[in-house]
Amino acid sequence: MPRLEGKIAVITGGSSGIGLATAKRFVKEGAYVFITGRRQAELDKAAAEIGSNVTAVKGDVANPNDLDRLYQTVAAKKGKLDILFANAGIADPVPTPDVTTEHYDKTFGVNARGVFFTVQKALPLIKDGGSIIVNGSGAWQKGIPMYSTYSATKAALRSFVRTWTAELAGKGIRANMVSPGPIETPLLEAQFGPNVGAMKDRFIAMTPMQRIGRPEEIASAVLFLASDESSFITGVDLPVDGGTVAV
Repeated sequence: MPRLEGKIAVITGGSSGIGLATAKRFVKEGAYVFITGRRQAELDKAAAEIGSNVTAVKGDVANPNDLDRLYQTVAAKKGKLDILFANAGIADPVPTPDVTTEHYDKTFGVNARGVFFTVQKALPLIKDGGSIIVNGSGAWQKGIPMYSTYSATKAALRSFVRTWTAELAGKGIRANMVSPGPIETPLLEAQFGPNVGAMKDRFIAMTPMQRIGRPEEIASAVLFLASDESSFITGVDLPVDGGTVAV
């Protein structure tokens, strides 16, 4: 039997990379998935790739009105929510002396505030026994140059998950974080442009497994945390990073 048979899931940032890989995996395992993204053309393409049991809702997690519209759509079409993967995020590496207030506010607005309200606004729909997963990063543990703001937002997510674990346990709702290492996604390409090859080499050198990860490998971990196979796991930060934070 598929591991998510009959489940309803929301995946923010579901039009590419880890979000898209996870949406495909969820549908394969029997779920109906709502995906979000900021660009309609990419959302339409992603929905076509997924093929069935998917609804694409354009929106920005930093915009509360977009989140309201997302959950209104979920409520109207399915009436409930079993799994939330708060995956949407941005990364714009900037050295601390060059960080502007605009950069700071944008990074925290998407990665921290956006995730917080993605979860908060979902709670009225999430069934008892539901699963919340947020997409973190091992960067919050490592002190990587140029990632001061990004890493701090992921540390905030770790704190959110701890609190939600305690707050939501009475309803049997589990909250966990998955923390990818360097993954072959459009986000990685966008950060470094023509220098992406050199940065990949640096990331590979930092990784005991000596390679870049694949989106499908993160999707497998998210599936585990979403399914009943992890029914006694809550409050964890699960690194999926080739051993980067372990050594």
